Amino acid sequence: MGYLKESIKGVGWMGALRTVTRLLAFAKIAILARILVPEQFGLFGIASLILAFLEILTATGINVFFIQGEGKIKDYLNTAWIVSIARGCVISLVVFLASTPVAYFFKAPGTLNLIRLIAVVPIIRGFVNPAVISYRKRLLFNKEFYFRSLLFLIESLFTVGFVLITRNVSSLVAGMIAGGFFEVILSFALFTERPRLSFEIEKVKKVIKRGKWVTMAGIFNYLFENGDDAVVGRLLNTGALGYYQVAYKISTLPISEVRQTVVKVAFPVYSRISGDKERLKKAYIKTLLTISVFATILGLFIFFFAGNVVLILLGSNWLRIVPVLKVLSIFGILKAIITSSYPVFNSVKKQEYVAYATFVNLVIMALTIIPFVKNYGIVGAGYSAIIGTAASLPFILIYLARILR
Repeated sequence: MGYLKESIKGVGWMGALRTVTRLLAFAKIAILARILVPEQFGLFGIASLILAFLEILTATGINVFFIQGEGKIKDYLNTAWIVSIARGCVISLVVFLASTPVAYFFKAPGTLNLIRLIAVVPIIRGFVNPAVISYRKRLLFNKEFYFRSLLFLIESLFTVGFVLITRNVSSLVAGMIAGGFFEVILSFALFTERPRLSFEIEKVKKVIKRGKWVTMAGIFNYLFENGDDAVVGRLLNTGALGYYQVAYKISTLPISEVRQTVVKVAFPVYSRISGDKERLKKAYIKTLLTISVFATILGLFIFFFAGNVVLILLGSNWLRIVPVLKVLSIFGILKAIITSSYPVFNSVKKQEYVAYATFVNLVIMALTIIPFVKNYGIVGAGYSAIIGTAASLPFILIYLARILR
């Protein structure tokens, strides 16, 4: 009978998860945008950039390793946990040490203490029980829904509460810290498989060998998704960065949620049928059509009603982002369609294809981002993102042909 029934259920549960979390995210942004100013969002964006980069830089690929079926979770649980803790500590130290040069680079002394505070987050996250990936590996998407929804709700409530009390941008980081604490607690309370302080170097080597391409793809994708932020913040100012980041979130969130919902279900399902190329091809085509239809509908809605969306969500003070919002909505459609192929590559253990494609995205954007921002401001950053994304399409088609023919 195959995995059609499980896939439909999975998409339903993951769709519900993404809907709940994004509605909460929109509500949170709508509240915070009326309390904090764009410059404060820009400061938080700078602090987030350095943290996100280091998390990507030190990614082990353990989740992809588990979902591909190369190792039982219980056999690698202890090793994965120790590596996660060590990774969190290293990231925290580097973030703290980088606070001064990062603040100097962006000419934003207000980010100094914010970056040092955000350095606490990876230490806490490092203690999360790696068994949380078992929900997705075993296609238990209903449990994944309850677990992730609860965590996002907790973090959102704490963040909004802190901001209402302090009216300070550091409250955004305080909410992340609170969410991290609760994730650690729930990861041990809800899972019977609990790690211990045990380390096996051979298992680490095996995971790293398979995960190196995942790490490289993550680095390239991070630089692509955040390079425009760095250029905007450097060439323009923190206010422009705040405008751009909020526009990016609003324009791409609905579209990326559709893609992420389907992709999170597709990857474990693809991995189970990867040995049958005909089934894999049919499953991919269905997934591609689903993502394309919904991404196009949502993207065009944002494009044609950008002004109304901004007024409803953010208020009249943010109408300046309408032009870039329209550009980024097109970028969101294009990215959703192109990246829907990535789970296919991962399922057949061709993570290098994802790395190559994201590298092309990065190179083309790097060549265009500075002149575009200098000439067109934050709208130019959106143009550069579109061109960079489209550049990888020929390579994606070639890789798909190699796998599915």
